[in-house]
Amino acid sequence: MENELISTEKLEQLIKEKNVKEIRKIFEVVPTIDIAEACDDFEDISYLIFIFKIVKSEYTADLFTELSSESKEDLILAMSDAELAKILESQFADDIVDDLEDLPANLVTRVLKNVPKERRESINRLLNYKDNTAGSIMTTEFLTLLDNLSADEAINMIRKEGKTKETIYTIFVIDNRRNLVGTLDLDDLIFANGDEKISDIMNMDYVTTNVMDDQEEVANLMKRYDLNAIAVLNNENRLIGLITVDDIVDVIEQEATEDMSKMAGVAPLENSYLETKTLKMALKCAPWLMILLILGTFSSMILSKFENALSALPILVPFVTVLMDTGGNAGGQTTTLIVRGLAVQEFEPRDYLKILWKELRVAFLTGLMVCIFSTIWFLGEMYLNIISFDGYEIANEVLSGWPLFLARLEIALLVSTTLFLGIIVAKFVGTSLPMLVASLKKDPALISSPFVTTIVDVCSLLIYLGFAYILFSNILPAL
Repeated sequence: MENELISTEKLEQLIKEKNVKEIRKIFEVVPTIDIAEACDDFEDISYLIFIFKIVKSEYTADLFTELSSESKEDLILAMSDAELAKILESQFADDIVDDLEDLPANLVTRVLKNVPKERRESINRLLNYKDNTAGSIMTTEFLTLLDNLSADEAINMIRKEGKTKETIYTIFVIDNRRNLVGTLDLDDLIFANGDEKISDIMNMDYVTTNVMDDQEEVANLMKRYDLNAIAVLNNENRLIGLITVDDIVDVIEQEATEDMSKMAGVAPLENSYLETKTLKMALKCAPWLMILLILGTFSSMILSKFENALSALPILVPFVTVLMDTGGNAGGQTTTLIVRGLAVQEFEPRDYLKILWKELRVAFLTGLMVCIFSTIWFLGEMYLNIISFDGYEIANEVLSGWPLFLARLEIALLVSTTLFLGIIVAKFVGTSLPMLVASLKKDPALISSPFVTTIVDVCSLLIYLGFAYILFSNILPAL
């Protein structure tokens, strides 16, 4: 269907015309998420209420899940209890839990009041699980089969109960004590002989997760074993829920966004960017900037300590920003790779020495290439007077009376050597800090790129000015 058919303006026009047939047709052929985005921009909540009154509940239940938090709040406030109960009746328990997490307390109470009584217990149980655990994202509405059923009996049960379950493509097989004993793919069941026992066709090599496992670990398990769904067990190894691949897609997006935010020096947002209030956004950014400001003062202290040296040899000044930027960039590259590798479990903190040895070799080769290139580059800049010696009295007085070319070469080699060592330090810091944090069972993304950059800046300055004192000790003032 063309995009204009799902625009906010088109939907509003159809509602004003009370064109029920066309609105229902849109829900049959257009993805729900696209309709929800159009509905979020309605000027009047009555338009949204009209849709919920005329469209089948099987569609509006999905629409409610995809709406923004603001639209959900407005809709709940505007609907009667009977209308709200009709929506909730068609939703899965885990979707209701996701909705409740975004709502204020008074609306949560109202939603729970209108949830069917037989489902309220499972919803409350899901709400009590710790955030970002398998229990908090699992669904309790799933289909199980006893291992002593025949294939025909299992298919009849699926036809009878499968419509109200989260998924039927991966079915969990249990014994009489509700212990998980296997899994069954729908295609294996369909092609089995009618009198075959489930115990004979089920998969015995199934993968499970504990209800308290972190959601990121669950995502890695499902990716590793290419699963459509994974069983969630309690501490007694009883089957209590399942997590489907569509839930994991949301987890992957959430975890990736969280890691990106932390690595950029921003506290993760609970809601989307547009839904987050300006003050809350500022409060997310300010603490990191304050921490980095404090760390940045060490660079200022070093420059202040070497102020007399920089005054005596001003040619050193133009290269300070280049050194700090290059070292910070090198550290940021390594931090990103290490944090990502830890996140997808490509390696673990116990592999630190192996990873560090590889990064140091990379640092040596990278630093060597940058060192050679920068020597040529800076010589060219000084030769073309882009970085000028004029007024610095370098040729004869400062640099031991060397010819102008050798004076330029000496400065270029000083800067290039600092870049070489700075890159090695940056790779070391960028590898070690995330590994250290991960070994403490914390999120390695806490070591953000700006944090590593600030540390590397301090180290680069110390190396640069330290070498300058070694080379030009005869003309630089004492510290």
